[in-house]
Amino acid sequence: MEISSTETHEQIPTPFSEAPNPVEPVRDTPFSRDRPAIGACVLSHAQTRIKATTLLSYSKNSDILQTMNSHIRSYRGKVPQTGHRVYIDTAATVIGNVTLGNDVSVWPGAVIRGDMHWIKLGDRTNVQDNAVLHVTHAGPYNPDGFPLSIGEDVVIGHRAILHGCIVGNRVLIANGAIVNDGAVIPDETIIAAGCVIPPGKKLAGGYVYMGNPYQQRRTVTENERRFFRYAPQAYVKLKDEYLDATDSSPP
Repeated sequence: MEISSTETHEQIPTPFSEAPNPVEPVRDTPFSRDRPAIGACVLSHAQTRIKATTLLSYSKNSDILQTMNSHIRSYRGKVPQTGHRVYIDTAATVIGNVTLGNDVSVWPGAVIRGDMHWIKLGDRTNVQDNAVLHVTHAGPYNPDGFPLSIGEDVVIGHRAILHGCIVGNRVLIANGAIVNDGAVIPDETIIAAGCVIPPGKKLAGGYVYMGNPYQQRRTVTENERRFFRYAPQAYVKLKDEYLDATDSSPP
């Protein structure tokens, strides 16, 4: 069962219950390096062995991303960038100045909209169904704006909202949680289902946060620390099954 704001703290979540930047990244990360642009090259049907559907995937023998649909698109000259073996479902939407690390997966209904600032996701992070990732533009009320920086091995649950915040590595953002502009979520932290983190809050790492308004409930257990690595790998395996099934489909 998944941790929620109303459940007892002994419960832990399960993995299956989600051109240059205008501003320098908040921190130097492995996924800040250049990525091949989505749609930079589309090989022939025979070369890719990918069925002519609207699925987006990598060929097992190619680092060139194949795109067959407009659910992934540029905005004002900014084209989404990806690492290797990224899976973006055809029912998901990725727009603009977005960088996805290796083995990232984006599931049906999720929206990653990098139109007013940049968005970066680290390796093996997954964005589950109907999650929303967005940013805030630079302007008179916040001169630098609020980009969205998400680390490696992050699980973003169904219907979660991440807006202009910083999320570290090995973090669980559970179903329906909301993290607002300028908030900082450190490594190995759990934001429970339905929890709301207000703008500008800088949390302490290694804790479980629940409720609205949020409360620091307890420290993360050793079992949950192991889960931080297990859950992203489970999603890597799942998205690989999707990619391989498509890659091996007949013409």
